[in-house]
Amino acid sequence: MASRGYEAARSMEAGNLKGGGGGLGKEVHHGHGRTAHNMSSSSLRKKSDLSLVSKVRCSPLRALLANLQEIFFGTKLFVLFPAVPLAIFANYYHFGRAWLFALSLLGLTPLAERVSFLTEQIAFYTGPTVGGLLNATCGNATELIIALFALRQGKIEVVKCSLVGSVLSNLLLVLGSSLFLGGLANLHKEQLYDRKQADVNTGLLLLGALCHILLLMFRYTVNTGEQAVDAAPTLALSRACSMIMLLAYVAYLFFQLKTHRQLFESREEEGDDDDDVVSEDEPVIGFVGALIWLVGMTVVIALLSEYVVGTIEAASDSWGISVSFISIILLPIVGNAAEHAGAIIFAFKNKLDITLGVSLGSATQISMFVVPLSVIVAWIMGIKMDLDLKLLETSSLIMAILVIAFTLQDGTSHYLKGLVPLLCYLAIGACFFFVFNSPTGACNSFYPLFLLYNLASLH
Repeated sequence: MASRGYEAARSMEAGNLKGGGGGLGKEVHHGHGRTAHNMSSSSLRKKSDLSLVSKVRCSPLRALLANLQEIFFGTKLFVLFPAVPLAIFANYYHFGRAWLFALSLLGLTPLAERVSFLTEQIAFYTGPTVGGLLNATCGNATELIIALFALRQGKIEVVKCSLVGSVLSNLLLVLGSSLFLGGLANLHKEQLYDRKQADVNTGLLLLGALCHILLLMFRYTVNTGEQAVDAAPTLALSRACSMIMLLAYVAYLFFQLKTHRQLFESREEEGDDDDDVVSEDEPVIGFVGALIWLVGMTVVIALLSEYVVGTIEAASDSWGISVSFISIILLPIVGNAAEHAGAIIFAFKNKLDITLGVSLGSATQISMFVVPLSVIVAWIMGIKMDLDLKLLETSSLIMAILVIAFTLQDGTSHYLKGLVPLLCYLAIGACFFFVFNSPTGACNSFYPLFLLYNLASLH
């Protein structure tokens, strides 16, 4: 009886929201293809109990309350939403800068998941093509906004390190942990996935890596030993390569959304009895309402991103960790936590196509869209940002892509295939830690690592 009442209330509120939220005149496109990003985010959503809201007699107020409940309580990450006002409060009352940095990072996690939810809601009205374009531009909105604010403050190294860290995190940490835990959970099952999507993404990632290698080789070719490389040709080559990467990304979008859409559409398997996971066939928020919420969430993400960029040095001094290490390791892990959790959840369910779509798709979007776009935007702003990631970052990026390419070459998976990339990420993380942190700084916050560092130095 309660279940029927819930469904009736849900249907009634969905109708009110589509009408009261400004959805009149917009055709709802059913059966739109859901991408891996959408499926991953939906794993973190939960059904909203609208039984109390349905008792409100005033129709506009009832629609507003249902809308607010869907936005703030329709995700399993709702417990992190208090971090958003706390971060604003901490900034207004001048709390510790390290606290402001930590609260802002936590607040970005549920906001990133809600942006994915809102783009999917909009896709119900616009169709799969426009929805796919929204996902292609908003899928990594957090990284893009952080990069833009860091550029505005002239923190080019933060931009480079955070974007490289995002690619490494998606390829090695997310995919590695997903395959590892999924392999353990499905130890006696055959784990299969479609190689076609993986081949497309790894090819684009290799193209992006080639552009970074060219900048690195160009710097060492022009450099005669003690003379510095002239910035003008390096910047010109970076901007040319960025345009080529953006052109490749546009071709990738046309391939994904038009000619070979079937390779990237993820469909839920029948018989999934997990009642706590929402599988929506109809929108629950009106078109105009979803659009307004999307703009509002983006503004809040921009505000928190400004806090993160402005306090990263203070957090570095307080925690005894270098800014570069925070940018490469901590920012990508926390900023993409919702997406990462979704990829792991579907790996547990032996739905590796969705897991691969999330991790490889996000890495491709960062490498081929956000990175070159940052260079072009910096050019417009008059900031000299190039694609030269330095030797260690470029080498780590290339090796990560090669490891994943070899891991995914046969279309099958097991836990050992996930363990290797995961251990590679730990090794790269340790390398960045010891390179960017002095022994004194390391001792302050990571005494066990510092002790291992000293023991290794004795030999």
